[in-house]
Amino acid sequence: MAVKIWMSNVQAASPRVEASWFLHALEGWTPGLKALLWRLVLAAVILFVGFRIARVFQRLLRKTFSRMNLEENVNKFLLSVLNAAMYALVVFIAAEKFGVPSASIVALLGSAGVAIGLSLKESLSNVAGGILIMLTRPFVIQDYIVCKEVEGTVQDIGLVYTVLTTVDNRKVTIPNGTVANATVINATAQEKRQLDLEVKIDYSSDLKKAKEILCEILEQHPQVRQEDGTRVFVKELGENAVVLGMRGWMMKDEYWPARWDIIESIKLRFDEEGIVIPYQQVVVHQGRG
Repeated sequence: MAVKIWMSNVQAASPRVEASWFLHALEGWTPGLKALLWRLVLAAVILFVGFRIARVFQRLLRKTFSRMNLEENVNKFLLSVLNAAMYALVVFIAAEKFGVPSASIVALLGSAGVAIGLSLKESLSNVAGGILIMLTRPFVIQDYIVCKEVEGTVQDIGLVYTVLTTVDNRKVTIPNGTVANATVINATAQEKRQLDLEVKIDYSSDLKKAKEILCEILEQHPQVRQEDGTRVFVKELGENAVVLGMRGWMMKDEYWPARWDIIESIKLRFDEEGIVIPYQQVVVHQGRG
């Protein structure tokens, strides 16, 4: 009988013991749960306020870049990079407040940056070159440029490539890293362009007559700007010919048609006046065998 009473007391006390243990454990967890909840609230507030501030800065940056008259591609790229940096900074601060060690985040970002940089080395070089071109503006769209062995009219300046169209309507794509590190000749950067031609005549031809003809061609051509002056001179006494130089100025849009027309006029006038343009000849002497 006593054993039954003891067992019933133990069974009645067991739920009380379990409830007491749970309440005791809950009391021990309460400070940690409160701290965790506080960190969650603080991180949420930082994210909310930080993202709002980032959006405000985004609008300010967009207005600033528009006033700087930067290329549209540069605006988009810089805004994207700066937005990503601002949002990453906000997330970094929130994660640190949540309890994530800042050293771990920095190490992770550094490792990811090194890996991305190594894998996209050439592409990043081209992107950097594109930004440099758009900021310094050595040329703009519709300029005629010469870059190494390629020349043509600029059709597009992207972040990675610059696209040219040659005179025979071929499309040429050049990596911006190559363009940024090369010597680029912008033939249409100025409103006017100088015509600089070399004409060879035979030593037996009348030098003064040849100079008079070249002067007349420059003075009578409608695209040559007489107010900027023209000049014809003996440039060199070559091995097989006298080299004459002729210079004049014209508007950049009229340069190529005027150049072709002047070259044709020189040939026709020289033929009429008996001025000989020398060419390479091979004379073979056959001896008696």
